[in-house]
Amino acid sequence: MSSIGSRSGHGVRLLALRRMGRSTATPGLSALAASGLGNSSSLLMPTQSDASGLLVEWGAAARRAISTSAPSAMRAGGFPRGPGSEYYFPLPPPAHIGILIVPEKTAYVIERFGRYRETLGSGLHFLVPLVDRVAYVHSLKEMAIPISQQTAITKDNVTITIDGVLYVKVMDAFKASYGVDNALYAVGQLAQTTMRSELGKITLDKTFEEREALNHNIVRTINEAAEAWGLQILRYEIKDIMPPRGIVQAMELQAEAERRKRASILESEGLRQSKINVAEADKQQVILASEASRQQSINLAQGEAEALYATAEATARSLGVVSAALQRSGGEQAAALRVAEKYLEAFRQLAKETTTLVMPANASDPSGMVAQ
Repeated sequence: MSSIGSRSGHGVRLLALRRMGRSTATPGLSALAASGLGNSSSLLMPTQSDASGLLVEWGAAARRAISTSAPSAMRAGGFPRGPGSEYYFPLPPPAHIGILIVPEKTAYVIERFGRYRETLGSGLHFLVPLVDRVAYVHSLKEMAIPISQQTAITKDNVTITIDGVLYVKVMDAFKASYGVDNALYAVGQLAQTTMRSELGKITLDKTFEEREALNHNIVRTINEAAEAWGLQILRYEIKDIMPPRGIVQAMELQAEAERRKRASILESEGLRQSKINVAEADKQQVILASEASRQQSINLAQGEAEALYATAEATARSLGVVSAALQRSGGEQAAALRVAEKYLEAFRQLAKETTTLVMPANASDPSGMVAQ
């Protein structure tokens, strides 16, 4: 009878344990109810004296159930596997048994009975099991969130496909947790809509020329809304701008025509400069030739003047010598003789050059001619 009574007492305690496991939302309790503690053979002959041992065993089984069931429950949440999409979903909160180690550059948001309690930074922290829970986990590092491809219409009604990268950082874990349902997803969607809006303000050519200004405008617009979400947008970079195929062909033709135009302009400018250089060379040649001719004439004139001056000087000196000689005794006779010689020499030369010669009446009297 004692064994039957004891077994019935164990059954009551086992039933209470199972009811308690079903009444809580913690997966460890339900796993505890289905664990080895539910086997009646493991609870043989428990008495009031070994109640503390039963509680210790129950705590160890609860810790094992929590550690094994929490990761599987998080994996069953269906986190996306696409490239870049993991940024749009919050990090899974870790399980704890009262002791929690927060990694560097990570913030844990703690709730107690469903209400916000505190934000834990990096280091060792102590929590109350089953009372305090990690509600949100935020990385405080700078994150590069890829913005998927999307279509946008420019100011000149050209549809283009564009994508980019958004660099964001969590500045306030509390606002990032409770300011919006999913802060990173919200800022990603805001980046897409802002990019469409900014592209609608400029033409297609300006999207290639003013990419830096476009990125700056997108960052400024997103930061105005992301401040309430505890996020800071550090920068936004446009990766690829892909116009339609027809626009690309038109742009290639336009670029080819522009290159040909520049080539023709450069060729004509080269020909023009060549002709200018030839004309300048001809001008310089004429100027230099005229300068040379002028200098030559000046030199000839100066030479002739100097020659005439020298001849006149010589004539004057010779006449002085002749005058002096005539003033001496016998000078007149010598002069007459010299004139006669010249007279005869002149007639001799005339006779050589022509067959007709006009002679004076007294040609046979040289002395008379000299006297005349």
